[in-house]
Amino acid sequence: MVSRSDDEILELFRDETSKEEAFGLLLKKYQERLYWQIRKIVISHDDTDDILQNTFVKIWKGLGNFHSQSQLFTWMYRIATNESLSFLKEKQRKNFGSTNGEVEELLLASLESDPYFDGDNAQLELQKAIIQLPEKQRLVFNMKYFDEMKYEEISGILQTSVGALKASYHHAVKKIESFLISREV
Repeated sequence: MVSRSDDEILELFRDETSKEEAFGLLLKKYQERLYWQIRKIVISHDDTDDILQNTFVKIWKGLGNFHSQSQLFTWMYRIATNESLSFLKEKQRKNFGSTNGEVEELLLASLESDPYFDGDNAQLELQKAIIQLPEKQRLVFNMKYFDEMKYEEISGILQTSVGALKASYHHAVKKIESFLISREV
């Protein structure tokens, strides 16, 4: 099967007779990438599945109003990121009674108890280091390092200047290096 362009999928979606087919194509094209974006933010596989489902519900509801001011994937990535961050804030509120609790504690607990994590000790230590980062640095590091996204793409998703993203990435790398050096035995 030939992969359809985003414009072709949007065209199909706008036609009531092919709306569901278009959404299926969108799912097939982007589900895995969005899954891993969410998973890097919330750590837990089960939570990721729930958030991914909510993300695609929001995409379904909003796709008719999408007017291509940004790329389709950038728009969907932003929805997935916002859904993930909202989930973490809600989980933090439930666990700590406010939004001032430590989200890092929740993520670390999820990482350490995740039966789906199959990395070695070095990968586990890297994930622990990433979890210690402030939220924005964690997002920027994951998108740049793991997803190999360009700063311009990240800028569209996080709605932040390229200069600020470069600074966040630089600080994140330094903090991760420092964390890993301090953990060496």
